[in-house]
Amino acid sequence: MKQRWMRVPVLLLAATIVWTAAVPQTARGAELGADAKAALLMDAGSGTVLFEKNAKEHRAAGSVTKLMSILLFMEALENGQIHTEDKVTVSAFANSMGGSEIWLEVGEVMTVDDLLKAVIIQSANDATVALAEHVAGSEEAFLLRMNQRAAELGMEDTYYLNTTGFDEEGQYTCAYDIALVAQELLRHEKVFEYTMIWMYDLRGGKTQLANTNKLLKTYAGITGLKTGTTDDAGNCFCGTATRDGMTMISVVLGCSTSTQRFSSAAALMNYGFAGWESLRPALDSLIVPETAVQNGMKSTVQGAIVQPQTSLLLKRGTAGKVEYRLNMEDALEAPVEKGQRIGSAELWLGGEQIAEYPVLAEVGVNKITFHGAFFTLLQRLLCSMI
Repeated sequence: MKQRWMRVPVLLLAATIVWTAAVPQTARGAELGADAKAALLMDAGSGTVLFEKNAKEHRAAGSVTKLMSILLFMEALENGQIHTEDKVTVSAFANSMGGSEIWLEVGEVMTVDDLLKAVIIQSANDATVALAEHVAGSEEAFLLRMNQRAAELGMEDTYYLNTTGFDEEGQYTCAYDIALVAQELLRHEKVFEYTMIWMYDLRGGKTQLANTNKLLKTYAGITGLKTGTTDDAGNCFCGTATRDGMTMISVVLGCSTSTQRFSSAAALMNYGFAGWESLRPALDSLIVPETAVQNGMKSTVQGAIVQPQTSLLLKRGTAGKVEYRLNMEDALEAPVEKGQRIGSAELWLGGEQIAEYPVLAEVGVNKITFHGAFFTLLQRLLCSMI
C-alpha cells in the first residue's frame, strides 16, 4: 500500500536526539593522543568512536585489564551469585600476587565489599585474585569466563592470561576493546559506588586506600574508571565522565608518565564534550494515527513506535534543527499480524535521514470471512437491543 508522510513538530526538551553517523576528525582532533602509543574516544550511549589512534593495535594495558575482572564481579553481584557481605578467605595463591596490593594474609577473611574497594580504588592484585577465586573457584576458571565474555562483547583483539594485568607473553588487548568492556561496565551503576571513592580505610583504619584515578578531584563530571602501569604497558588509563546526559569513554595506552595519561584522557574527553551532544528521540510526543485495514474483521489498527535502546549523537548545536516524520502505510490488507511493521518514525537533519524507528501493529486483525461477518453483525444487533 502507498505510504503517507506526516511531518510532526516536536518540542525538543532536555533530552531528544543524536546522530550515529561517522564523525570526521578535525585537524585539532588529529593532534589528540600525541602522548599515547594508542588512544580512543567513544560516546558511551551510541558507541560512536569520535577519535582513534592505533585503536586496534595489540598492547599490554597493565591494571586496566582489571576492567573485565570488575565487570564479571559486578555481573556476579547483580545475578545474586555473590553478595557484598559474603566473607572471603584468602588463599596462598592470592597472597602471592605482589605488585599493587593490600597485603592480604593467607587465611585472612575479608568481605566482598572491602575486596571490591581494594580492587577498584587501589588496583590491588591480591584482592582481585581473591575475588576471582570466590566467584569461579579458581583463577583459571575465572579466566575462561573473562575470555568468553570478551568474545560475547566483540572484543576481537583481546586475550587474557591473568586477572590482574601483569605483563605476560601472549596476553594482549587494544584501546577499542577496552572501550567496549568499559561501555558494558557502565551499565552497572553500582560500580560508581566504588569508582567515586577518593580515600577509604580498611581493617579498622590500619590500611588506607587511595584512588589511583587522579582526575577524580580535578575533572568535572568524572565517574571512573581504571588506571594501569607496567613496564610493557607504560602508563595507561581508561577514563569516563558524564556531562549533560552524555558519557565519554577515553582510553590512553603507553604514555611515558602518569601525568601524561591523565592530561591526554582529559583532552580527549574535552574534545568530545565540546563537539557533540548526546540526546534521545522524543518519540513519546509523536501521535501515531490508526491505519485503515481492508477486508479485515476490524477497519483500523493502532500502531506503536519501537523505543530506542541507545542514544544517538549530534554535532553540538544541531539538536534544534532535527525534524520528526511519521511515514505510515495508507492502508493495510488483512490479515495483519500483531507486531507487523506498518510504518516508521524518522529523524531528519539537513535533508538527511539520521535515524529510523519502526511502528508496529499493537494487535492482529484477521481477514474477514462469512462466519466472522455474520457473528460480528449478530453481536452488534444484540448489543443494540440491550
